[in-house]
Amino acid sequence: MNIYRSSINPIVAIPRTENSMNHKTFPLSLIALLFSLTTIAQNAHSSTYLEATMDADASIISHTESSKTHKTLLAAMKAADLDKILGFDGPFTVFAPSDLAFEKLPSSTVAELLKPSNKKKVKALMTYHIIAGNFSASKILKAMCQGSGTASFTTVNGDELIATMQGVDIIIADKLGNRAKITSADSNQCNGVVHEIDTVIRPSKL
Repeated sequence: MNIYRSSINPIVAIPRTENSMNHKTFPLSLIALLFSLTTIAQNAHSSTYLEATMDADASIISHTESSKTHKTLLAAMKAADLDKILGFDGPFTVFAPSDLAFEKLPSSTVAELLKPSNKKKVKALMTYHIIAGNFSASKILKAMCQGSGTASFTTVNGDELIATMQGVDIIIADKLGNRAKITSADSNQCNGVVHEIDTVIRPSKL
């Protein structure tokens, strides 16, 4: 059973989902001002996005491979055997820790995680950064509006993330209370969307 396909595993189904459209990357400080307009645009073009042909060269993993700020993330995805899934399956929303985010962890932690003997642990960590479905920043904001300021999302490993606002920033919190800020939103790929975050979120203590 492939846990990464939401259509065959209901544990990753997320409430309040809608189809989404492509958005250009833009500063998060503008999201609140543009929210109402982008929501209307999303609904008008959602079916076009879902009908797009899968292009492995424009996938989430391809985006990560070409990024200059996600080298550690790429290594962790490959160590967890997620590279093929994020290259051909979807749609997914990935909260992508930058290299600077990984540098906040103890110096030995990343090296330990990337060892073959720790594949189960690194997979649990990486799948905690992935949601089944396409959630643009405006969709996350809409979910927060419906939830009186907070929104809960179930990751593909079965644990929840909580989204809130801090000023104009979207904050993602894990179950341990670690908080990550979305620093670059809405990098749209053929099989989902990537949001860069400034902190590694964790399903358990590392």
